[in-house]
Amino acid sequence: MAKKARAPWKRSNPRKRAGKASKHLSPAQKSAAKARARRAGRRYPNLVDNMRMAAKKKSSKKKTTKKISKKASKSKSSKAKSRTSAKKTRKRTAKKAKSPKHRVSAREKDPRGGLTAAGRKAFARKQGAHLRPGVTKPESEMTPQEMRRKGSWAVRFYGRAKLPPLVDAKGQPTRHALSAHAWGEPVPRTAAAARRIAAKGERLLARYRRAKARG
Repeated sequence: MAKKARAPWKRSNPRKRAGKASKHLSPAQKSAAKARARRAGRRYPNLVDNMRMAAKKKSSKKKTTKKISKKASKSKSSKAKSRTSAKKTRKRTAKKAKSPKHRVSAREKDPRGGLTAAGRKAFARKQGAHLRPGVTKPESEMTPQEMRRKGSWAVRFYGRAKLPPLVDAKGQPTRHALSAHAWGEPVPRTAAAARRIAAKGERLLARYRRAKARG
């Protein structure tokens, strides 16, 4: 038959048995023990009240240690994530540095505007771009895909909020303006002329969407 546990006040102090000095409750623990005794209808706290407060101190220390360890693990994981993202950024930067932008030579530029066939081949070889000549057909002869291509170009080049310069200091059209010739449009020298090309592009895109909707 198992022995019945003795009451704490009938047992000797375990710290004294181990040869350790006794620990005293803090003022906060003493006031908490008094409050516990009052709730139980006792005038003064007894040994059980004091033992309970001492035990709470130990559990609170454990909780604090757990919180600190959780915070440390979170900070470690966040540092690891930041290191991983930094590595990815460095890799992307290195890739960009390895594949510099292709500089267009004089023979690859069409003096009337746009690129020559050699220029398009150079972009395909160095950057994998699939550039095609501009659409110069009359609007009545265009396929829906050609309407989409030319409309997209016109809106991108001449429909932007702030237009690049269309003429240089000598009054000659810039490369941006000359690209209109590669698409069968008059080279714009003024913002109004550029906006007219953009408006035509919007009409072509609208026609393309209608043709696509019809199937």
